[in-house]
Amino acid sequence: MTTPLDAFGPGVIHVTRTDIPNSTPVNIGFAQEFSPEFSGNIKELFGQNQFPIDAARGTVKVSGKIKTAVLSGLAWNTVFFGNTFTTGGIQWNLKEAGIVPASTPWQIMVNNAATFDQDLGVVYAATNIPLIKVATSPTVGQYSVTNAGVYTFAAADTGAAVLISYSSTVTTGQTLTISNQLLGTSPTFQLDYYTIRSGKALIARYFQCQAAKISLPSKLEDFMMPEFEIHMFANPAGNLGKLYFPEIS
Repeated sequence: MTTPLDAFGPGVIHVTRTDIPNSTPVNIGFAQEFSPEFSGNIKELFGQNQFPIDAARGTVKVSGKIKTAVLSGLAWNTVFFGNTFTTGGIQWNLKEAGIVPASTPWQIMVNNAATFDQDLGVVYAATNIPLIKVATSPTVGQYSVTNAGVYTFAAADTGAAVLISYSSTVTTGQTLTISNQLLGTSPTFQLDYYTIRSGKALIARYFQCQAAKISLPSKLEDFMMPEFEIHMFANPAGNLGKLYFPEIS
């Protein structure tokens, strides 16, 4: 008697774009859940009695959800966005400490002024009360800032300890710009699934998939686990996919 096939855990998921040539396969990233579902539309035929006398299956919807534990821009772009990356990006500089100088023009230049990107607010260090941003000539409790990362304060705030938050550009990493594409535009991808237990593998391949949704939930005392909702459909040859079982029936 052979041992029946069983499975444990979410398995491994790779996705490969099918709408562009020579696409690189991408590991979806430490999958936590994978739940494909085949849902058929059953039409029942009734006579004068309570129970149907016949039934036929019409259209079948194939969809699924994937939950991951890795923040992979490459996977997100392959599955959902279908845009292009550029080198570099931005970093946040949170609550950089500074003291309003005692002489005019009462200015503080932030540490990363040379690559200054955007102001993210100023607070008093002692009270955490935010200062109000103005275009020019700040009075007490106000500040102004230039694109060169120079913050100007009021003479009445001389000696005040402040915490400045701002973003600056970096040459490391990569940026995905989400463009407003035409309706009907989305990446398609092949999904390959693999899991093994007791030396026996279950392998699935879905030839053509599209993602209907991506969510990025974050919550207190827990990891962010991006979740995808995907739909599978037939390829030009009329096939949805393949399921491989190690046992011969």
